Amino acid sequence: MLELLNQWLLEYLPAYSDSAWIILSGAICIVAVIADIASRLVLGKLIQQAEKTSNLWDDVVIESFGRPLLFLIWLVAGYLLVQVFEQYLSLDVLAPESPLPRSVLVILFAWTCLRFLKRLEQVLVMPERMKKPMDPTTVGALGRLLRLIVTVIIVLIVMQNYGYSISGILAFGGIGGIAVGFAAKDLLANFFGGLMIYLDRPFKVGDWIRSPDKQIEGTVEDIGWRQTRIRTFDKRPLYVPNATFANISVENPSRMTNRRIYEYVGLRYQDAGQVEEVISSVKQMLLQHPEIDTNQTLIVNLNRFGPSSLDFFIYTFTKTTNWVQFHEIKQDVMMQVMNIIEDAGAEFAFPTTTVHLESEDSVVFDEHVSMSKTLPEG
Repeated sequence: MLELLNQWLLEYLPAYSDSAWIILSGAICIVAVIADIASRLVLGKLIQQAEKTSNLWDDVVIESFGRPLLFLIWLVAGYLLVQVFEQYLSLDVLAPESPLPRSVLVILFAWTCLRFLKRLEQVLVMPERMKKPMDPTTVGALGRLLRLIVTVIIVLIVMQNYGYSISGILAFGGIGGIAVGFAAKDLLANFFGGLMIYLDRPFKVGDWIRSPDKQIEGTVEDIGWRQTRIRTFDKRPLYVPNATFANISVENPSRMTNRRIYEYVGLRYQDAGQVEEVISSVKQMLLQHPEIDTNQTLIVNLNRFGPSSLDFFIYTFTKTTNWVQFHEIKQDVMMQVMNIIEDAGAEFAFPTTTVHLESEDSVVFDEHVSMSKTLPEG
């Protein structure tokens, strides 16, 4: 290009023949600026059109290669400027067989792939973009794994471009992997523990979990490859190694279908005649309650003769699993039970003790006999 420009200047503008490299450098910069502006405008229009369509892939692809394309424009401009400077100033910046240009292109391709995977992760969990959004925990795990694979492959390709033996690196990695495996067995145990969480999915981010084996209870905030972060109910972060979940039982109350109301109510023995009426009214009230799931087990029965009360129990389930709403429903049920007992003319029992005293004559006689035993003989 520089030679062609020199010939043209010598023929038509001989006074500027010595400035051919400056003119060419300026032209390269101007073309790069124009290409950058045009690319930004075109990409902006394409993104606007893609957002209007229901197609999942168009905007993901456009947003993925947008920034790498702009970066590529300036890389090409810089490469051409280096060629101009090398030819005119006799510099040796890039050798003819330099692997740098190829490596840069490979890195740009890897950057595009990583951006594509990252954007795809965000789209797959969006309810407004997906009819059936995927689980964020699973998507995050697969995304991390794919990004790791892409990064390793690109590093190996770049090293091969620079003349390193890939087979030797892989062989060394196999031997080193064995050594690292023995030295970092706990780390590997946590890694595979995290993998089992992703595959079995006993819980996901946002779930409330607890373990009866250990003092673990709270909301899952993040599931990493080494540890899981749980936010306890007093807002403290709890970091649990993933290998721990392979050896303990985990409850997931977030996946409850219903919440249970299980309460005992005691009536006085004096109200034995009203017990059947109270139990029948309470059961009817529960069957008609709009927030009680009548498809689940519903029991209201006299259960035992207590020391100072006739005890019946209420066993039923609410439709909601929301913790706050459940307690509102439970409170309403208990208030209605109180009203039913009051309307039946009965009362709640409370611990009482009845003392039976003997007659006054018996007490005096007993005291007389007791005193006579203490008198001396004669």
